[in-house]
Amino acid sequence: MARKKKRSSYKYFLKIIFWLAFAVVGAYYVVNYFMQSSDVFYPDFQISIPGGYKIHGIDVSKYQNVINWKEVSEMNAGGIKIGFAFIKATEGVGNVDNQFRRNWLKAEEQNICKGAYHFFIAGKNGRRQAANFIEIVDLKKGDLPPVIDIEKSFGVSANEIKKEVADWIAVVQKYYGVQPIIYTNIDFYNRYLQNDFDNYPVWIAHYLQPVKPRIDHKWMFWQHSESGRVNGIRAPVDFNVFSGDSTDFKNFLIQ
Repeated sequence: MARKKKRSSYKYFLKIIFWLAFAVVGAYYVVNYFMQSSDVFYPDFQISIPGGYKIHGIDVSKYQNVINWKEVSEMNAGGIKIGFAFIKATEGVGNVDNQFRRNWLKAEEQNICKGAYHFFIAGKNGRRQAANFIEIVDLKKGDLPPVIDIEKSFGVSANEIKKEVADWIAVVQKYYGVQPIIYTNIDFYNRYLQNDFDNYPVWIAHYLQPVKPRIDHKWMFWQHSESGRVNGIRAPVDFNVFSGDSTDFKNFLIQ
C-alpha cells in the first residue's frame, strides 16, 4: 500500500509541474501578443498606429498639395518619426504627377528616405507605362526600389492584367537592376495577383487592422491608414510600416 501511495504522489507532482509550465507559456504568449500587436492612438497623427513596428512612413501625391518637408522631417510624436516616403511619379502611359519633382527634391533635402511609384492603368500597355516611369524617375543608392501601384481592374480580365503587370515589372527591373515592389490592396491581390508574383516584395493596403494585414503572402510594407495627419501636410495622408528592423530596412534599399 505504501508503494502505491508514493506512485500516486509522484503522478500528482507531475501534473502540477505540467500545469504550471502550461500557465507560464500561455501567459508569455498572451503578454507578448498584446505588447507587440495592440495599436495606440496618437493625437498628433490623429490615427491609431499598430505596435511592434520600428519604421514608419507615408505616401504622397499631388492630392497632398504643396508639402513642407522640413516640418515633416522634424515631427516626432511619442518617439515615432517619418522614416520614409513613397512619392507618386507617374500614371498610365503619359501622365506625370505635378508635385513629383518638387516632392522628390525636397524629401531628399531633408534626408527622408524616398521611393517612387507608378499608378498602373489596367488595359494600357505595360511596357509603355514602364517607359513613362523610367523617363521621369532617377533612382540611386539609398533609394527605395521602384513601385507599381496596381489596385483597379477597370473591367480588364485577370489574365490581361497579369500579362501587362509582368511586362512593366520586366522592363523596370532590367533598367534599374532591382526587383520592383508591388503595391495593392487585399481584395485586388486575392482576385488578380495571388500566386503569380510571389517572388516580388509586396506593399499591402489593409485598413482598420490592429496587428497586421490579413494576407498569407510575406509583405514588406503595410499601409494601415489613409487618414493620418502630419505636420507640413494639410491634407490627410496614408500611413505605412515596414515589416523589419533598421538593418532589414537598410539592406532593402538600392545598394
